[in-house]
Parts: sequence; C-alpha cells; structure tokens
Amino acid sequence: MTVTQQPARASGTFLLGGDLSVTRLGYGTMQLTGPGIWGDPEDPAEAVRVLRRAVELGINFIDTADAYGPFTANLLLRKALHPYPDDLVIATKVGLARTGPDGWVPIGRPEYLRQQVELNLRHLGLERIDLLQLHRIDPKVPLAEQLGELAALRSEGKIRHIGLSEVSVPELTEAAGITRIVSVQNRFNLADRAAEEVLEYAQAHALGFIPWFPLATGALAGADSPLTKIAADHGSAPAQLALAWLLRRSPVILPIPGTSSVAHLEQNAVGASLELTDDEYETLSRAGA
Repeated sequence: MTVTQQPARASGTFLLGGDLSVTRLGYGTMQLTGPGIWGDPEDPAEAVRVLRRAVELGINFIDTADAYGPFTANLLLRKALHPYPDDLVIATKVGLARTGPDGWVPIGRPEYLRQQVELNLRHLGLERIDLLQLHRIDPKVPLAEQLGELAALRSEGKIRHIGLSEVSVPELTEAAGITRIVSVQNRFNLADRAAEEVLEYAQAHALGFIPWFPLATGALAGADSPLTKIAADHGSAPAQLALAWLLRRSPVILPIPGTSSVAHLEQNAVGASLELTDDEYETLSRAGA
C-alpha cells in the first residue's frame, strides 16, 4: 500500500531492541476500556474496529497492559487481530495491581510479575511478548529482584525485550547495570517536558522513548496561541501539530496516541505526515517550554 493508504508510515521507522522494525507512530490501548480504565468499553464493536483500522493505516506497534480493564484491552486486541500480522509488534506491561476504577498499586514481587507475564501471554494469545515493560518500579522490592525475574522470563523465551515506565535517569542507569533495557515509557508531550532528561538518555543509548499522553496541549491550544495559529495554517487540528512536533523532536520517540474512535485514529495517522518548518518547530518548542 502507499503512504496515502497507510499514512502512519510517514512517521518513519525505529529499530526497537536492534531487531524489531516499528513504524514510529504507534497506538495505545488504554482508552479501549470503561471509565477509570476499568471494565468494558461502552462500544466494544467500535473498539475492535479501531484496532483493525490501526493496522490498515500502517501502524505496527501497539502498546497495551494487563492492567487496562484489567485484561479488557488485551482481550479486545486478541479478538480484533489474532492471528496477528507477521510484522505486528505488541508491547505490554506488568507490575501494577488494580484496586478499582482509577486505582493503581505497584507490586514488584517476582512471583506477581511472573503471574502477570503468564496472564499477558494467555490473554493476548502469544508464546512470546515482544516488549515487556515494568509498569512501575515497586519501591518495596529491590529493583534487581524485579528485573531479575523479567530477565529470567526472557531467558525462558517468554519475553523478547525488556522496557521500563515512568523512571528517572538514575533508575535507568541502575536498571541497565542489571539487565539490558531497550525502551522507556514516560509522560511527555509538547506541553509537559518533565522527562526531558530521560529522553536525552534514551537518545544517547538508542532506547525507544514511548511518550504516554502524547497529544496533550493544555493551554497551548488557546484561541490565540501559536499552536492554534500554526494548525490553522496547515488546516490541521492542534493535536496533529503536537504529534508532528514529537516526531521531529527526536528519532527515538515512538508516540502511542490512544483513542476509542476510528475517526480520531484516522486523524492521528494523518498527523504523522505533517511537516513543520524550522520556524514552526522552534515556535512550538518555545511556546511549550
């Protein structure tokens, strides 16, 4: 298919872990659940359509987690796409227990992490997870024990690569001394760059940097803001410009905007082909800073 038919491919590619080629614009499944990331979505059929349309648009990197629902997003992913396309890369996560809507509790005990890996495999219908991310570091369990269990599962062939989520540079450095890490997932967007140092570390070490909540614009989308004006010049939505800014910010950035709407998904995919001029990029960078 052409880029016009698969607009997400205009975002380029990244070699995740040195052996998995992914289209840089991915998709995150978190919004395919009920309120509070709990239970089933209001329209399960639309959720299935979204996942199938994502692949049609050229997306081959999908980020999910057993905690979304819990299990809801993974089961929808399996229903929509299994047996999976050969080039589809699925990233999932372990390390959080759900206590109810919007309830998240880090649990990093090795036996719990192993259980969650096995549940991910079962619910996704996989024999091996391409990218298994520690959803959060549990401060009550030594990091070496948490990552040691994931490394053991990798040795057993149940995990291909290991990533981290919401970590600092010191934590990344410590983790790299325990086992090989290929990605990091932190909150990062045009309006929130608190993870700038983590991004710089990822770029220096060729790690994939997966920003969650990537399209947030906050006050930058006001009527007289530079973002709104530049978006109008392009005939685009502000969120599409925020995505274009991320893709230009660093070649290791792999945005995973999520949505429960096919129309919104298609809008995001088109945003991958937007090209900012140098002046537009610098203007947005200053506004976001």
